[in-house]
Amino acid sequence: MNMHYLIRAIAGSFVLMSLALGYWVSPYWFLFTAFVGTNLLQSAFTRWCLMEQILERLGVGRV
Repeated sequence: MNMHYLIRAIAGSFVLMSLALGYWVSPYWFLFTAFVGTNLLQSAFTRWCLMEQILERLGVGRV
């Protein structure tokens, strides 16, 4: 799987998970949803993504 598709899948999973946790556990989980959205927005402008660095360190981006 390409790196950008994997990052999108992880971000989407984080958003859905935090929305569910915010609804059923605590509204403070919505802050995590905002964090993921902010990270996606800043990566669009700066072309730097923390998740990309984490995945590269785990060896996912290497062929």
